Amino acid sequence: MPRTTPRRKPRRKHFTWKTRLALAGIAAVLATLAWAAVDRSLAPASNTSLTRFDAIIVLGSPADSDGNPTPTQLARVTEAVHEYQRGVAPRLILTGHSAHNRFVEAEVMARSAEAQGIPASAIVLEPQADDTIQNACYSVRIMKANGWRSAEVISSPYHLPRAALIFSPLPLEWRTHAAPPLAPESPAYDTALTTVEVLKTARYLTWARWWEHCEP
Repeated sequence: MPRTTPRRKPRRKHFTWKTRLALAGIAAVLATLAWAAVDRSLAPASNTSLTRFDAIIVLGSPADSDGNPTPTQLARVTEAVHEYQRGVAPRLILTGHSAHNRFVEAEVMARSAEAQGIPASAIVLEPQADDTIQNACYSVRIMKANGWRSAEVISSPYHLPRAALIFSPLPLEWRTHAAPPLAPESPAYDTALTTVEVLKTARYLTWARWWEHCEP
């Protein structure tokens, strides 16, 4: 009988430590993004049943390179004007520094608000904040200094879940209110905005809320 050659058992594949480290890193990133997505979906819309507030806080968004309001910024201001006209609050706090170009976001938003009929006496500027954490913190400082205790927070829909997470620990009664876009946006654009916000939420959850901690 012909001699049969015994089959060799396939060798088990062993990953190098570099590969294992890379896989662990990828798993950690995916877990963090999942955590951020879940937290965004569970973010509260308010911590109060109030329908009238001491102020409306409008979160900043960059002006364009000529100092004109972008559609996103104008949408936020326009919705704040509507809420003011509905009697939701007697004043607007417009918050944002020149974080992306030389134009101070709060000042550009103030011009837009005044052009839509808001009196200058009802506008409070917060021109120092460079990000959402500072938007919230510095606005609450202004409110505490004036004895104001409640606010409606206006921003774009994709931004509000992260803003709610940031406002949640602050000593304030608040609710969020979405500023709808002034013109329809493509699904791809909406997806891109949401993706960026998930990444920013992951950054906030993992280190920014401690590293950039701000005492109002």
